[in-house]
Parts: sequence; structure tokens; C-alpha cells
Amino acid sequence: MVTLHGTPDLFALSEIRGPVLRPGDDGYAPEVTGFNLSARRTPDVVVGATGADDVVTALRWASATGTPVAVQATGHGANYPLDHGLLISTRRMTDVTVDPERGTATVAAGARWRDVSAAAAPYGLAGLSGTSSGVGAVGYTVGGGLPVLGRAYGYGADLVRSFHVVTPDGTLHETDRDREPGLFRTLRGGKGAVGVVTSMVTELLPLRTLLGGGIWFPGEHAEAVLTAWSGWITTVPDRMCTSFTLLRLPPLPQVPEPLRGRFWARVAVAWTGDPDEGEELLAPVREAAPVAVDTVEVMPYTEADRIHTDPQDPLPARESCLLLHELTPVAVRTFLDQVGPDAGDCPLLLVGLRHMGGALSRPGPGPDMICARDAEHLLESVGVVASPSDAEAVERATRALHTAMSPYGTGRTMVNIHGAPGDTADRARAWTPEVHADLLRLKHAHDPAGLLCFGHTP
Repeated sequence: MVTLHGTPDLFALSEIRGPVLRPGDDGYAPEVTGFNLSARRTPDVVVGATGADDVVTALRWASATGTPVAVQATGHGANYPLDHGLLISTRRMTDVTVDPERGTATVAAGARWRDVSAAAAPYGLAGLSGTSSGVGAVGYTVGGGLPVLGRAYGYGADLVRSFHVVTPDGTLHETDRDREPGLFRTLRGGKGAVGVVTSMVTELLPLRTLLGGGIWFPGEHAEAVLTAWSGWITTVPDRMCTSFTLLRLPPLPQVPEPLRGRFWARVAVAWTGDPDEGEELLAPVREAAPVAVDTVEVMPYTEADRIHTDPQDPLPARESCLLLHELTPVAVRTFLDQVGPDAGDCPLLLVGLRHMGGALSRPGPGPDMICARDAEHLLESVGVVASPSDAEAVERATRALHTAMSPYGTGRTMVNIHGAPGDTADRARAWTPEVHADLLRLKHAHDPAGLLCFGHTP
């Protein structure tokens, strides 16, 4: 048996083609560091997998030695500490193969959405990616995948045709709606509870360009803009995908002028219809208050990161989300009281309300474990936690915001945006009780020893 924190017998891992690293080895630190620098990660062993065979070997070793396992590709989901066990790093597995006739892409476990976009764009196709193309496509999808164009096309997991996944006993499965449908269902919204995905086949969209960008208002106009936006979104078609965000941007060189060091209210939009029609629809938003910066324009889908301008560099952060029902005037007032212009020294870098509904509210093609289809909005927040005092202030503000907004919530979160996982009850909030019970049943069937026990797994 392996001795965690000691010296495990790594002989069985000698067949791994990629690096096998221990603490102190060259290359260990960059291999384990995630995008969220607040989560310290010091596993006993790291396997830098180069393909499915490496993952099979690593999991067979873990099963034989009783070693718990975590998985990391780009590190965007690495928001929890890791102080022991085996980390399987899939960041070398970046192949993307596009089949333009079938309109699909085969995506390896470590590929980012920008890799998929680059491969698909020459054929006039696009993947259903999120607000940042730097995120790993597979990790995003097994958590459900909330796209920039979600109201128009649904969840990322809705487009998946099949997965290759290695269960903790080291067995490689190919699963789809007909082959092992329970396993397939679990991988569409159940995150990494039952195995390590090595690749997926996903449908692509016939999409070259979209109308998108941000309309920025000085933060003192937040109430007028949010009031206008919350009424406007009840009138727009499903192809209009939009969010309202308050940003308290630090005076750092990474923040472009003239946004640097100021408080902003921003409406972000992505529209896949006729650009002129989209511009007409935006008129009530632009008329809500004086516009300071307007970046809305027709752009290649490969440049969709410009819409939400997510951070591109790792940072120490506390993120969270809460799914909401209808955004009533009372809910708007509550939101502004917590984080608006009169909220004093609010320490949250970003607090946003994303409009859900549309295709996000309709049933997917077959069973899945996505439990956000009844939500009309998603409340998300991010706070930078560069010091212990920062962390305390951000935690207080986050808890106060969630407590105040909970009367308008569904009681659930989305697993990819949940933030640092807490206890069992906290992690379970990503699913309804019925779906969570199914997830536990399927996890026990495929991972009876509970080797996949880190992060958001039940």
C-alpha cells in the first residue's frame, strides 16, 4: 500500500510516457499550480498524462494502492487545496480533430476552447464555449458548461455526442446515449465524480461571427442601468445573450485605460442574429444612462473573449454563484444595497447577473445532471484574496450578498462556478436532491472506493 506523504512505490508508473513528479522535482510547481492562486496544491505524485494509456496506468496504480485522485487540465477548476494523493495533469493532451461533414470535433482532455475555435473556424464552425476561451473544454463541459451563447443554443453538455472516460479501476469506456447511458448522463453535469475523461466528441455550430461586446457606464449610474436592463431582458428574443456586471477595477497595469481604477456598471451582450436588428434591440440599454465606453461590434467568434473580458492571468480569488428566479424590483433593490454605488468599501472585484432562460431553460437531448434549467438568472461574484485580511473581507461580503439574495434564489448553484467546495451539504447545492441521489448511486457503482474524492465530487 502507498504511504501518503511518504515514499510510494512508483515502479508501476514507469510505463507512463509523460513525466511522473514528486515535490521538489523540476517541473513540479508549474504542473500543480492552478488558475486560482489561493488554492495551495501539493500532491504526493503528479502524472503528466500524454494520452488515454497514461490515464489508465495512473488510475490502475491508484486503485491498487488506495491513492485518492484529482484531475487538472488548465487549472481553472482548481479552487480547492490539495495536500496529498495523485494529481493527473491532462494539459499535454491537446489534440482537436474537426469533422466538417458531421459538424463535430473530437477534443482531448487538455484542450482549451481556443484550441477548438482555432480548429473549427476555417470550416465556418464554432464550439459552444464560455466567457473565456482559455478554459479547458472537457472540464467545462462535464460541469454542464454555461456558454456565452447559452440562451441561443443551450448548455455545452447538450451538444456532446460521446465521451471516452477511464473509471477508477483503470477501465477505458466509450459512452453515449446508448452505450452505458448512466455513465454518459453523469458526465453531462455531474463533473468528475465517476472517472477521468480523456476525450469527447461534441457538435459544432455553423457560426463565423456575432455581434458582441460591452456597454460601460460610470458606476454611479448603476441603479438606472440595472433597472432598465432588468426590464429590457423580459422583451428580448432568445438569441440575445446578456449580463449586467458591477466591476470595481484596481489601478493596475493589467487593466486597460480608461477602465483602470474605477467603478463601472457594464452590460455585456452576444447576439447571433442580424447585426442591424441586434443594434436596434440595444437602444433601450444605451439610453439608460451616459455611455462611457461601447465595444459592441461584429466580431469573429474566435474573438468572443472581448465580450466579457475575463482575467487572462492567474490570480488568488474567491468566486461564488447563486441561481435566481425572476429578478423583481425588490431583488434589484436588494442587490444594489449590497454591492451598488452606496455599498461603501465593497471588496468584490466583480458581481454579475447573467440572464438565463431561453434554450438554457429547455430540456436537453437526453438525460443529464444539469440542475439550472429552472433559473432565470445567475448571480456570480469574484473577490481577490491576496492577503488574509482580503480573504476575510471578501468572505464576509460574499456571505452577506448570498444571504440577502437567497429569498430570490432556487437554492442551488452551478458546479463550475460554485467556488471552493465546502462540506457535503454545500457541494450538493449544485444538484436537486433527486439528481444528487442518482449521482451518489452512480458514483458508488463506478468508484466504490471513493478515490475521486477531491473538489466538487460527492
